[in-house]
Amino acid sequence: MTKQDLLKDNHFEEVSEARMDSKNRITLARTGAVKVFSFRVYKNSLGQYILDPQATVPAHEAWLFKNQEAKEAVQKGLKDAKNKRLVKGDEDYAQYLKESA
Repeated sequence: MTKQDLLKDNHFEEVSEARMDSKNRITLARTGAVKVFSFRVYKNSLGQYILDPQATVPAHEAWLFKNQEAKEAVQKGLKDAKNKRLVKGDEDYAQYLKESA
């Protein structure tokens, strides 16, 4: 992986100082980090680390991230919906809604 692939934004700011505990752990909760459950860890020759937050995607949805054409179509659809560019369907799908009990 190249540096350009890894660093999506080169502007870093110091958010806190963290110290290792007796088991050599650092608690990120105290640093104001978002709640993420996994990170890719990168280290350079100077001993500096970068933590790259990772999101877990269900296996049955992973295909979308591998199919660029499908991914772009979904992104376009979401953008169109956000901008209220909607097309009326050929069928009235309200008939499939279950009434609240």
